[in-house]
Amino acid sequence: MSRRPETPGFVHLHLHTHYSLLDAAIQIPDLAAQVAAMDMPAVAVTDHGNIFGAFQFHRAALKAGIRPVIGCEVYVAPGDHRDRAPIPGRRRPYDHLVLIAENNTGYRNLVRLVSEGYLEGFYHKPRISKELLANHHDGLIGLSACLSGEVSRLLLDRDPAAARDAAEGYREILGADNFFLEIQNHGMPDEEFVREGMARLSHDTGIPLVATNDCHFHRKEDTFAHRVLLGCFRYHVRLLRRYARKSSS
Repeated sequence: MSRRPETPGFVHLHLHTHYSLLDAAIQIPDLAAQVAAMDMPAVAVTDHGNIFGAFQFHRAALKAGIRPVIGCEVYVAPGDHRDRAPIPGRRRPYDHLVLIAENNTGYRNLVRLVSEGYLEGFYHKPRISKELLANHHDGLIGLSACLSGEVSRLLLDRDPAAARDAAEGYREILGADNFFLEIQNHGMPDEEFVREGMARLSHDTGIPLVATNDCHFHRKEDTFAHRVLLGCFRYHVRLLRRYARKSSS
């Protein structure tokens, strides 16, 4: 369905394709066709920890007459990305952050960050550090990500002061006009709480808000197939944990 001409344009800036392995089911050729049919001028791909689909996506988007926006939802370590140790009080040794390449310099820096995450920072996920990001931030725009982002996590921990420090820290790294606070609405109670917190943060700090959808599949009727995909992922995780226990015993 095409949007009406008077409706303001919307561009998806947080979207995962099948290159977000066992997590998303969006196919790149179908994505380009769907976005063009909906009369959207552009679309971003921000796969988890990788830009494996960048070339295919860029080519398919241009062929469909839409602007490709290349990005990545990276994993940020709490300290040095090369440290591999559990974090006391933390379920995961990383937070999410969306990075979008604004230009060729940003794309090259994104390539560098993703490569460093796999080669030097892999611990559960391919992680980068804030120090590494500060050294390779030119041409990149940052979004605070979903509920697994650092700012959202701290808001959910009922620590608005720490959330503000985190948001202002990312703004300092990326530049005054290059960091945005994400708000999402997928019907989850935690998102409502975070949206209110993000609105206060935006008012207090001047960091702009951006509305996104955490897209993982094409259409509403794909919900069941996506749940099956996630079930496969959880099954593989259980197998790996069972194997790890046997190996250590």
